[in-house]
Amino acid sequence: MRKSTSRHRQAALVYNPLKVDEKRLRAAVRDLSKQAGWAHPAFYPTTVDDAGQGVAREAIERGVEVVLVAGGDGTVRAVAESVAGTGTPLAIVPSGTGNLLARNLGLPLASAETMIRAALGDNRHPIDIGWAELTREDGTHEEHAFVVLAGIGLDADMIANTRPDLKKTVGWVAYVDGAARSLPRAKPFRIVYQVDASRLHSTKVQSVLFANCGTLPAGIALIPSASIADGLLDVALIQPSGVFGWLGVWRKIWWDNSVLRRFRAGRRVLQRRGRDASIRYRRGNSAEAAATDPTPIELDGDAFGAAVRIRCRVDRGALLLALPEGHPTAAL
Repeated sequence: MRKSTSRHRQAALVYNPLKVDEKRLRAAVRDLSKQAGWAHPAFYPTTVDDAGQGVAREAIERGVEVVLVAGGDGTVRAVAESVAGTGTPLAIVPSGTGNLLARNLGLPLASAETMIRAALGDNRHPIDIGWAELTREDGTHEEHAFVVLAGIGLDADMIANTRPDLKKTVGWVAYVDGAARSLPRAKPFRIVYQVDASRLHSTKVQSVLFANCGTLPAGIALIPSASIADGLLDVALIQPSGVFGWLGVWRKIWWDNSVLRRFRAGRRVLQRRGRDASIRYRRGNSAEAAATDPTPIELDGDAFGAAVRIRCRVDRGALLLALPEGHPTAAL
């Protein structure tokens, strides 16, 4: 990494002006940069045409020491896509609805100043980033990053059906409304899937999730074994059978993963209980799923249209994070 004297070091802030208090945030970054002896920061608002990838590349080409990102999960994903692999640290200033990556990292959600100071500090830690290659119905391919999870099927349909106005007023709870709109017409669909170089499998599912980390808002552990720093991809095949099958999914995600697994006695209960077929987990360096018909795709809570195939992989340690001094990393 480039060596600079303190007064020549510069931070860049990439932010979504619809998700943050622009005036207050810019002032905080400017004032704290001055206190730290850094140069005046560079500011890059996102636009309708640039969700963050382009301005993040511009900031890196400018030679900044660190990129701060403030916005929703989509803004974090877009900026991370350009920052990954460059060696330039990324500091996440929690904003927006879900803050999924910040929650999985255990970052302070209510203190922008803490994360700004972290950006201007020296504590850096590498994490993994996921990449999803999508194949559209016409045979074209495109690849995008994800920092939390990618999905094909019902979860993507739920996100597409979530009302933006409701999301602004009640936050992540708005996804419940999206679920209510999607579940009545949800039908299982057949996929062919493969993890690493294992044999091909054919099955019916409602969703397939590819996770870089596995915690959702409210502490719900979707995939409790997922680690953001192990170089592995965790795959969840959601395949409930009827109404009782959906109850099994809910029990697995909320009660088993998010409550029982936290306690020794609860883990013993889970060991004695038989396998739950409503969710099946797989793990590997890469995984892919192909559907017969175009199926909705989501990356980190944003709809990405429909595809007939998704192939995901993990780039280990490709994203260098700026963290507060003393922030615990052993559990990542």
